Formats: sequence, C-alpha cells, structure tokens
Amino acid sequence: MMARRKSPMGRRQEELVEEDWIVTYADAITLLMAFFVMLVSFSKVEIPLFEKVQSGIAEQIGKREIVRPTQVLETDLKDVVFNTSMDSAVNVSTDDEGILMELGGGAFFHPGSANLTQDAVLFLKDVGDLLKEPRYLGFQVEVTGHTDDSPINTPRFPSNWELAAGRSIAVVRFLSAVGVDPESDRMRAISYGDTKPKLPNRGDDGNPIEENREANRRIEIRIFPKYSRVF
Repeated sequence: MMARRKSPMGRRQEELVEEDWIVTYADAITLLMAFFVMLVSFSKVEIPLFEKVQSGIAEQIGKREIVRPTQVLETDLKDVVFNTSMDSAVNVSTDDEGILMELGGGAFFHPGSANLTQDAVLFLKDVGDLLKEPRYLGFQVEVTGHTDDSPINTPRFPSNWELAAGRSIAVVRFLSAVGVDPESDRMRAISYGDTKPKLPNRGDDGNPIEENREANRRIEIRIFPKYSRVF
C-alpha cells in the first residue's frame, strides 16, 4: 500500500505550528534589548526601579518571582527600628541609590559630643547584625555626618566639620566592631558639617529656628548594592 502523501496545505500548517515559539522568543529578545538600551542611556541606575523592572521581566517572561534584595533589606531595617522603639528618632526610606536611614543626632549623641548614647549602641548593634548576614554582604555602607550652624570650638572639635566627621566615624567604627567588614571599601565615613541642612537653620529675620536646627543635626546611613554606582 502506498503511503498517503500530505498536501502542500497540510505541510504548511504543521510548519506554522512548529514555528510558533519563534514569535514568543523574538518578543522576549526585543524586550530585553529595549530594556538594556534604556538602562545604559541613564547616567545613574535607580536601584529600586532597576529591581522592580528586573522582577517584572522575570515574572512576565520567565514566569517566576524574583526576590528584590533592597526591598527585603528595607523591611528588615524597619523591623529593627520598630523592635528597638526608635521610631521617633530613625526614618528608613529608599531613594534612587538604595536605602537611606536617617538618625536624629539628639537621640544618638550627646550635645557637642561624638560618643554614642546607650540607645544608639543597642540600635546599631542590631543593624550591624543584619548587615553582616551573608545575603547582605553585597551592600555597601556610607555614613555621613551633618550638624546645624551653631558654632563649636573645642580642643577635639575646632569646627562643625570635625564634629560631623567624628560622629560618622563613630558609627562606622561601631559597625566594624560588631562584625561588619570595613575592608574592600564596604564602609566609608563622610562629613558635611553644616553645609547640607535639611531645613533653613534661620528665618528670614536671621533668628535661629531651633526645631529646624534639631532636624539638621543628623547622621545619614546610605546602604546600596555595589553595582548601583557603576554607571
């Protein structure tokens, strides 16, 4: 018995069915190409946005969920704030580089001093324990010290530059002491003195605004993935 020959139309339908995957593949490649073109066109990568887009691509193309490290770390840090009852002194948020933790100077240091208070020690101990976990070893830590415009002139702190530097260094040294590895440029301490106030230290009449001065006396801890400053 002779085998039945398939009609040209039948062969064409089989070819169409077998090649359906090419359309999906081409769409995926096009999306990835557009994403990377957009990425390199930016002068700086916005880490929370980058992780959100990365997660979206994985969910839509790979049909899988991706854990976003920055988001997880932010949640863990907020838990530390809550558990240590530092809600009124510490604010945790994200910006275009990663996580920003703002520490009120009054709760962490005595006036005119770079010595950590007991509350600060307990809080930073928990933060350090978190940052030395293996899943967060890829994050860098940048501590910046800020003061108000009140002048200071002591043997240890001739100006606000030294006071802000002393406070940021105190935080870095404490984190190092509890096990956060300071090597490989993972941590750094920076002083801005009174040059970057959050709020005006004085009103239009030149008189000091004490509540603004209090807000300006702060420590900022930026925590960001190493790749966030490649571009």
